[in-house]
Amino acid sequence: MKQKKIVIIGAGVVGCSTAYYLNKMGQRDVTVIEQGPLFETGGSTSHAPGLVFQVSFSKVLTTLASQTVETFKSLSTDAQRSFYSVGSLEVAHTSDRLEDLKRKAGVASSWGIDAFVLSPEECCEKSPLINRDNIYGGLYVPSDGIAKPLNAVDQMTSFSKSCDTKFYGNTEVTNIEVVDGQVKAVETSAGKFEADLIICCAGFWGPHIGEMVGVTIPLQPMAHQYVFTNELEELAEEEEEVTMPLIRQQDSSIYFRQVFNGLGIGSYQHRPLPVELNEITKYGEAKEMPSVKAFTPEDFEKPWQDATEFIPSLKQAGIKKGINGIFSFTPDGMPLLGESQKVRGFWVAEAIWVTHSAGVARQMAEWIVNGAPTVDLELCDINRFDTYAQSPDYYKPRSIENYEKVYDIHHPSMPPETSRNIRVSPYYMRQKTLGAYFNEKNGWEQPQWYEANDSLVSVYEKTILKRKGWAAKYWSPIIEAEQLHTRQHIGLYDVTATKKRLEIKGDGVVEFLQQLTTSNIDIPIGHAINTLMLHELAGIKDEIKVIRKATSAFHVLCTGPVEASWIQKQLSASSQVVIQDVTAETCSLCVIGLKAKEMLQSLDSDVFVENKWTSQSAKELLIGNIPVLAVYNSYAGMDSWELSTTNDQGLQLWDLLFETGRPYKLIAAGDRALEALRIESFTLRSSKDFWSEHDPYEIGLDHMIDLNKPTFIGRKALIDRKEKGPKLILVTLILDNPTVVVMGYEPVFSKEKVVGFVTSAGYSYSLGKGIVYALLFPENVNEEATLDVEYFGKTYTAQVMKDSTVVI
Repeated sequence: MKQKKIVIIGAGVVGCSTAYYLNKMGQRDVTVIEQGPLFETGGSTSHAPGLVFQVSFSKVLTTLASQTVETFKSLSTDAQRSFYSVGSLEVAHTSDRLEDLKRKAGVASSWGIDAFVLSPEECCEKSPLINRDNIYGGLYVPSDGIAKPLNAVDQMTSFSKSCDTKFYGNTEVTNIEVVDGQVKAVETSAGKFEADLIICCAGFWGPHIGEMVGVTIPLQPMAHQYVFTNELEELAEEEEEVTMPLIRQQDSSIYFRQVFNGLGIGSYQHRPLPVELNEITKYGEAKEMPSVKAFTPEDFEKPWQDATEFIPSLKQAGIKKGINGIFSFTPDGMPLLGESQKVRGFWVAEAIWVTHSAGVARQMAEWIVNGAPTVDLELCDINRFDTYAQSPDYYKPRSIENYEKVYDIHHPSMPPETSRNIRVSPYYMRQKTLGAYFNEKNGWEQPQWYEANDSLVSVYEKTILKRKGWAAKYWSPIIEAEQLHTRQHIGLYDVTATKKRLEIKGDGVVEFLQQLTTSNIDIPIGHAINTLMLHELAGIKDEIKVIRKATSAFHVLCTGPVEASWIQKQLSASSQVVIQDVTAETCSLCVIGLKAKEMLQSLDSDVFVENKWTSQSAKELLIGNIPVLAVYNSYAGMDSWELSTTNDQGLQLWDLLFETGRPYKLIAAGDRALEALRIESFTLRSSKDFWSEHDPYEIGLDHMIDLNKPTFIGRKALIDRKEKGPKLILVTLILDNPTVVVMGYEPVFSKEKVVGFVTSAGYSYSLGKGIVYALLFPENVNEEATLDVEYFGKTYTAQVMKDSTVVI
């Protein structure tokens, strides 16, 4: 990237880390502006306890935490420690928590981090302070530790200053100048700073900065209780700040870290304490720094009781000081990163804990300089929230809920409780009448299964695989009955929520889509093609479906708002191409099943005659008096039509299909059965089985690559990656034990060595086996080899399926 004027707003650990990595990548015109003093700015960095628990069920958060540890360790000196590698211990006080820690140890292996499940006695050996009573076991991660962010900032800013980066403290941002949708300057109390690119690292003040450019930054500041104890007798001789492992006792929602001769104790157990921006003082206007509110001792009574039972010597020590420190929560618990679609050059790095700070900064710098990060950040992208989620009525309650549940045992199918019924399809009332069990998908209420199909359970009872334990949570045997019934008859699926629907048209649209995608999209009118979008480093941005409706008009289905915003960003300012997001005004139903063709032919024999439909046929037609875009495909060996129409006629389409389908035993079926059919049909899903860290050759999607095209985004990098060979290969495994159902991200072993991890998993009724998609190291892709999949600490043998890298 050419040298640009870059202004970073905020000199906490995130802002300073970002400047540091931009400087390391050769950027020299960088300015950092801070409203507080340098460098104990008064933000969250100044009071953060610095705990770095790396392992998360999220791969991206684990990677960002690991990169933060790597950075802070590299910045440590004998005179100034930036990181204490003392390890961490998570202690289970219930059998459910111990099982969850076993699962967590598994994903640690998947993500490449050593983690060990310990017995109660081993837990007490790691930390003699804790009470052995009621301990079921624990999880020990030796590479975790305590970060000293201000020490790290000191080291990073010294380097940045040597690269001519300028730091301005006590400088308040008053406005941001935007011209023709592009940032131009930052106006401050100390004057104007011209900028080609602005990075908002303002912490919980971020929403205020976002308002200046009309960008919503959906985060909720929350006050969080943290106390310092007096000296403990057992730590009286300690001279180092930290020597004992950091500890989490999540069943009581508390954590502990050593602070010389005492402890720091944080609690998530108290009532939510949301803070509004107008309640936060500026630096110097109150006794404490702006990020600290007055301690509320009544909220710490129960946590203190639990803490003293867990560490008995705390009773004698007592509390020296307490604070209610402010930090940021988001609706989905993930950071907010990247360039806003609304304003070019306005970048965001918000809602980031010290745990992930330097890792985020490294990826942000790569993203800005190289055009893409090396770590997939789709789940963190600031553009992932549609307009519905940018309302405070949505993101504030959901963020508070995430705070309340931060130490809960999280199941991947657990539905959120707040901010529901925000988006509903035209079929919603029919679905409620059928007893739909809803979860949220992209803000939509999405049926998971229908209680109206309960009678089918007895019909298929002898065939249904019964789930137990963890796999049976938020599950119903009705899901399996719907899957089986679709295979024998017909299922009607609401797929309104599954994709973004874009109309792309205008002069130059073919050239635009050719540059955007890896396939030749100059297809005949009335045809569809599945193709890939790559970013500049040849990682898969998304698999999309492109449907040609006219010479200069296409209908495009992409995964979600992040991908849609990326498509929009590829348009030049002078382009005559117009992109219209029609997701909110349209709806889609999928008719799948053995008898789907027969049913639709009875509805209109002229339109749905057999010889008029081939794979990826697409037709605009009338079903009754309802205008529909119909796309044909095969699904798990069955016929499938996706039928899209406008919202005002969606309910009429549902009723017509439902009535026509009665003689063919059509049922409404839920999203969970559709996902099971996807896996059974060996169909991969973008962002689940692959993401932007992977290239098409690794995933077996090279049939979507047309290198005869002279150019497309990522083409040169793709050729380079092909020559170097794959880092991972996606394969299909078959579990030997047909009763085992794993759920994703479990580690795969070969002779006790981790060789990859699970992406998707399900059960194939046609094979009578569990199917597992897994990313493996290339040297371990051997059809003769026996592999093991670990699930809750137990291993289950699996075989590589022949020709498993070929997607059907």
